[in-house]
Amino acid sequence: MSAELAWLLLAGVGAGLTGSVAGLASLVSYPSLLAAGLPPVVANVTNTVAMFGVTGGTVAGSRRELRGQGRRIAWLALASFLGGAVGAALLLTTPAEAFETVVPWLVGAGAVLLLLRDRIRAWAAARAAARPPRQASPAGAEERRTLARGFGWGVIVFVLGIYGGYFGAGVGIIALAVLVLERTEALAITNAVKNVATGVANGTAAIAYVFFAPVDWPAAIALGAGAVIGGFLGPAIVRVAPERPLRWLVGLAGLGLAVHLATQ
Repeated sequence: MSAELAWLLLAGVGAGLTGSVAGLASLVSYPSLLAAGLPPVVANVTNTVAMFGVTGGTVAGSRRELRGQGRRIAWLALASFLGGAVGAALLLTTPAEAFETVVPWLVGAGAVLLLLRDRIRAWAAARAAARPPRQASPAGAEERRTLARGFGWGVIVFVLGIYGGYFGAGVGIIALAVLVLERTEALAITNAVKNVATGVANGTAAIAYVFFAPVDWPAAIALGAGAVIGGFLGPAIVRVAPERPLRWLVGLAGLGLAVHLATQ
């Protein structure tokens, strides 16, 4: 194995860990591909193909957290699949410069949203408590509200899928920031659901790039193999880590990624 491929294998492990834990895989993997000498566009599509390994590793390592989430995941995966297809089409047909200009702002906004999650929830609860009591709903009204909320979250995940299929750096932190507002649950569960949803968009784009983009296959295989290992180990870390410090660590790392993308 050449020094470059060995470097990419180790970088893949690091990307898999950071991707499954914090949604920041591309902060490790994309610069590693550039350091290995790949041109930016080739590095981008190669990174998308290789990072599908994170999804494989995290799904295998998150079986406990994903139990009972089948219906939720199916809806989010469909939205993410459609978004990923649109994002891949955009990358293959339009210049990347315009979209990459807003990437730091998207990542930074997601990080801030994650850091302010508890305050946002408290504000929403106070608003709900201040409303007058709601009259009894007619038959089927509550089910329609539930479907409407599910559709709304699906639209958000669809938009995230477009971003993930187009460029993808930091999509995990944005998706995690959004999904923690959807419901109250352990961060490990939200993180596992996020990994599947973003992984579907990434996989959709990866399939398109396999056929229509200049993927560097030796680099993709080395990086992807490492990502599977790191992705498998990541959920075990999320499972035992305290929720609040981990959420702040992820949020601050997201701000760091935003600054990195804005200044490169």
